[in-house]
Amino acid sequence: MLKNLEFLGIDRLIPIGGDDTLSFGERLHSEGFPVIAIPKTMDNDVYGTDYCIGFGTAVTRSVQFIHQLRTSAGSHERIAVIELFGRNSGETSLISSYLASVDRAIISEVPFDVEKLAELVMRDKRANPSNYAMVTISEGAHFIGGQVIEYGEADAYGHRKLGGIGMLTGEALKKLTGEDIIYQQLSYLMRSGAPDALDLMVAVNYANLAVSLITSGVSGRMVALRDGTYTHIPMSTVTSGVKRVDVGELYDVNEYRPKVRHVLGKPMFLY
Repeated sequence: MLKNLEFLGIDRLIPIGGDDTLSFGERLHSEGFPVIAIPKTMDNDVYGTDYCIGFGTAVTRSVQFIHQLRTSAGSHERIAVIELFGRNSGETSLISSYLASVDRAIISEVPFDVEKLAELVMRDKRANPSNYAMVTISEGAHFIGGQVIEYGEADAYGHRKLGGIGMLTGEALKKLTGEDIIYQQLSYLMRSGAPDALDLMVAVNYANLAVSLITSGVSGRMVALRDGTYTHIPMSTVTSGVKRVDVGELYDVNEYRPKVRHVLGKPMFLY
């Protein structure tokens, strides 16, 4: 890689991506190559920043599609299971369900009991005047005692593709409840198309901050948002920890739904 950069005449690099991309950027920095990083992943799970480019758009898209699916779920009186991206972090499922008032949310961090989920959604369905219920589920979620659903060849970082836990959950719910299911895997629809206004704002400001650091001769930093303020931190921060949903603070493990009892003092994204 270093030889290729030299051959191409590149003397500065701005890697834009998630943990894998930025960890490799940090490796280049450790080899002495000037690097400024920008966090971009719709999972919003890069350690050290409150916000990654793509998260706002993914949640906006998810909320829109969830509301649109209410039409079919309500008119056919079914249980809707919406599978969202989220390998290790369930924040997209958590926040999307919170904003769209979904009945139950299954996240990557908490293995779930599908029989218990069936009881909960049937309670929700009966309590709904339109006789339907909705569930979001992270693609990285798994049953208690089960495994994350993966398929295909591993990529350069050892990751295989995820997807299908929503379908298995829907099939199990149908068997347990006798109710018809609507299963919708949003997949790339979450992250396609024009970015929302929040993502546009953060992307432009991250870019300006990155260029400012480069022109100032600074290297080995990642631009970030922390406590609502634009800043930059050491690139090594990315690999020094993991960013996941604060289950104890934000998730009810017994009810399988967001638990936001107060927002005073919390960051904008409740993270």
